[in-house]
Amino acid sequence: MSALRRVAVVGSGPSGVYTVQALLERDRSGALAVDVLDRLPCPYGLVRYGVAPDHEKIKSLQHTLRGVLEDPRVRFVGNVPVGGGGIAPEELRGLYQAVVYCVGAAADRRLGIPGEDLAGSVSATEFVSWYSGHPDAGGGFPLDAGSAVVLGVGNVAVDVARILVRGAAELRGTDMPQAPLDALARTAARRVHVVGRRGPSQAKFTTKELRELGTLPGVDTVVREAELLRDPRYADPAGLPAPVRRNLAVLGDWARRPDTGAARRVDLRFFLRPVAVLGTAAGAVRAVRFERTAPDGEGGVRGTGRFHEIEARWVLRSVGYRGVPLPGLPFDAATGTVPHERGRVLRDGVPAPGEYVAGWIKRGPTGVIGSNRPCAKETVASLLADADALAARPVPEADPLPRLGGEGRTPVPWSGWLGIEAAEAELGRTLARTSVKISDWPGLLRAARASGHS
Repeated sequence: MSALRRVAVVGSGPSGVYTVQALLERDRSGALAVDVLDRLPCPYGLVRYGVAPDHEKIKSLQHTLRGVLEDPRVRFVGNVPVGGGGIAPEELRGLYQAVVYCVGAAADRRLGIPGEDLAGSVSATEFVSWYSGHPDAGGGFPLDAGSAVVLGVGNVAVDVARILVRGAAELRGTDMPQAPLDALARTAARRVHVVGRRGPSQAKFTTKELRELGTLPGVDTVVREAELLRDPRYADPAGLPAPVRRNLAVLGDWARRPDTGAARRVDLRFFLRPVAVLGTAAGAVRAVRFERTAPDGEGGVRGTGRFHEIEARWVLRSVGYRGVPLPGLPFDAATGTVPHERGRVLRDGVPAPGEYVAGWIKRGPTGVIGSNRPCAKETVASLLADADALAARPVPEADPLPRLGGEGRTPVPWSGWLGIEAAEAELGRTLARTSVKISDWPGLLRAARASGHS
């Protein structure tokens, strides 16, 4: 390990930081230098921009990630895109003995049904990015719609539903940017339908996330017991994993609970497969058409030929993430991942010297945040097994930092990120709130360049 001097990790989310941590734990000489590159001026990836703002416990993982990034052997370098207008992977290979790509899965999966591109039909990922303050996020959501349909029954779908019906007073104590907070305060949805094509025993949410829906003040959470009973595992859950049994128990309790007539409600629906998004004459969403499904006896579902429509002016698809190609790296379009062998990037089926992957771009968007740790350790084990060959790769003695910027682009160091943190804390004070995210590129870069933080 002592022969390795310079490694780059592309991406500062959990998979990237866990990769750095695994490298540091095996560095006995203290001579290793790791540059963590990110196209954003802010670290932490989906922990900052994908975890709901009212989930403080999960967001507190930032403290753990921070401890790794503040190690003296590590240098955070933000505002450095790789590929596609930024520094090319080929150039990175010439600057570092090894490069580990931890770039996640940035795109959302599509449904491939008619009407998916109507006005008011969006990905849940876009909405999450907006309320989480991602500087690339758009807007223009039909927030005045009284009813929304969320397609999918995972944690992101539950997060989106909760944010849509939650009161502004409950979100004011979070770091949600002020503009989304104000918009949601004016237009909280009255009814949100969370719809899955399979049964409750196959839903992907965790019990903690699910239970939160049942504790929101002024909100009824509605489940139809008839839909639960269509799932044979609901009546006989003995062979199911404990988390699934807990989910079924929660859903069963809700199904038997009286409707209080609250002004806002979340309807959890099962065995409904979307077949079309229906539009108005003006090209906007007016409803979603579903085919009722039934268990096929093999773990999937089959269509029944019976259909049902749910009226809504807003549809958010939450059916998973998908990796996108990084120019200069090989890519398997079928899996949405970079071809690899235990983390070693494969070019034409052969391991590429000095190139590695970890996280979702390696294994696909599966698992929870903690799943990135063993994934990163496997990749680092491969990298260290190659250490002698990597140490022999010729790289310049000069600091690569001047080569990482581009035309009109200045890399943001860790001190620049501290400037952003300070500016967000000050913004929160002016709004009589806790720290509030800056959500635009100019604002982030101004804060990073502020006196004493550049």
